[in-house]
Amino acid sequence: MRQNQYATKQLDNPPQRRAKGQNQVSRKISYWHFSRILLTTFCLLGLTAASGPESKSDDVVLKIGIVQRFGEQPTAKLQLEPTKGDRLQLRFKAGQREQTLVTNNPVKLETVMQALPQPVVDEVVVLGNYRTFETAEDSAESLRSQGIEVEIAQPERWQVWAKRDVYNTPLLRRLLLQSLQASGKKTAYLDTKILQKLPRVSWVVDGKRYNPNYLKISSSKNLIRVNKGTKPESARLYAGKLKLQPNAYGTYSLVNEVPLETYLRGVVPHEIGTNAPVAAVEAQAILARTYVLRNLRRFAVDDYQLCADTHCQVYYGLNGVAPNTDRAIAATRGMVLTYQNQLVDALYSSTTGGVTASFSDVWNGADRPYLQPVVDAALNIWDLSRQNLADESNFRQFINRQQGFNESNWDSFRWRKETSVEDITKGLQKFLRAKKSPYSKFKKLEAMAIVKRSTSGRILELAVKTDIGVFTLHKDEVRSAFLAPTSTLFYLQPLNKGKPSLWGYAFIGGGLGHGVGLSQTGAQNLAKLGWSNPKILQFYYPGTQIKIFSEEIQP
Repeated sequence: MRQNQYATKQLDNPPQRRAKGQNQVSRKISYWHFSRILLTTFCLLGLTAASGPESKSDDVVLKIGIVQRFGEQPTAKLQLEPTKGDRLQLRFKAGQREQTLVTNNPVKLETVMQALPQPVVDEVVVLGNYRTFETAEDSAESLRSQGIEVEIAQPERWQVWAKRDVYNTPLLRRLLLQSLQASGKKTAYLDTKILQKLPRVSWVVDGKRYNPNYLKISSSKNLIRVNKGTKPESARLYAGKLKLQPNAYGTYSLVNEVPLETYLRGVVPHEIGTNAPVAAVEAQAILARTYVLRNLRRFAVDDYQLCADTHCQVYYGLNGVAPNTDRAIAATRGMVLTYQNQLVDALYSSTTGGVTASFSDVWNGADRPYLQPVVDAALNIWDLSRQNLADESNFRQFINRQQGFNESNWDSFRWRKETSVEDITKGLQKFLRAKKSPYSKFKKLEAMAIVKRSTSGRILELAVKTDIGVFTLHKDEVRSAFLAPTSTLFYLQPLNKGKPSLWGYAFIGGGLGHGVGLSQTGAQNLAKLGWSNPKILQFYYPGTQIKIFSEEIQP
């Protein structure tokens, strides 16, 4: 998530806190500082082969879904444009023959709803709806361990489906659903649509209209502009090639095939900003590269690898590239963060609220040894071993403390938001309907209470009492269910506002995002205090190592 400004507070010669495991890596920092300078020089001179172990990152070509569901709206349009002096090459199949067209004019893609000769049943067994890929993947692994073949999809929310090419008849789908419901999995359901029409892509070149299902787009300069709107300034410039292809939802995806190091040029400026200190930008570049290489499986159901928004990493092509972020990418070329020679789960967020979270504070699944609660401060200002934030009184003392943290001067570090019972009710009902929960039919919210917190203070269970019973929200569901909080690091304060009955609640907390791993705002403060990118990464991911990506490193 891109930040528009960073904290300006300065400390004179501050004593610096050592993260857990820092002693083991302190001797390596000077080496990495030298390596960074050396590697930057080599990269700028085109001599990266001489910089050490051979990196495989240059060989990686990514498939990024830059438009994920084109045709979802019947009036959807896209315009593809060559850069000045260049031409677009369009390749597609006409019957059994592959055809190629070349044009120096913009190509407008649109979808028209094409009537089917007869209605078609489109059906899938949905085994669960989830806010994040991580939670969906954990559920998918659990189902696979029970012998059920599944796939992960994202029609809107993340979903786990019974694998369509296995459960490929109405009988098999209904037998599976009956078996699941008999075993107590009440959230599974059959999503059945009767299709009368389907969107079909259409475009015109030299007065002739074409409507292929697959379209490959390239140019001599490997640069193509994509305009999703009507204004020229809204166009985004993408390096590499494009491909328009059908997806799992009856619509189309526009996929950018782009080299990894070029892709990072369109990610790093929009994730941490172009004015962040050098070491923080370098840390972000290493994490962004690591994240990509570990997460190539996310959109297998749609035949691409990653999306271009906050469900993956924000990617805007070459729009917004900047010299300082380009230098940081070049300086860290091929570098990834590892733990025991495996790529780490390179999770990061905007603002932790003063303490990072464990993986299991937010998602189901095994904890990562390097993703543990760390007080987000350069000095030892809070001892989690003695003042555990699972204790409510300790938590409230912590969340009401303002100064001494890496993020203290950021707006999202601490917040208070008041919401009426009516608005809370509407948000909860919408969330529960999306989950297909029977509690979505509740009419009256009677009370809410936080039942359980983690060591880092994150909410693990929040109970909601309604006119039809009590249900519990778990972990990151809390951020989906309410509009007010921007993290799960908060406490509730009932409000009457002079009325005899409950008016609503104040959500009092801190942070923006899940809070696991590096804080983008905290990293900027540490960089301003003189910390190098290895030291910053060791602080947020104790026990990890920076390595050049190679075949020896496991995903």
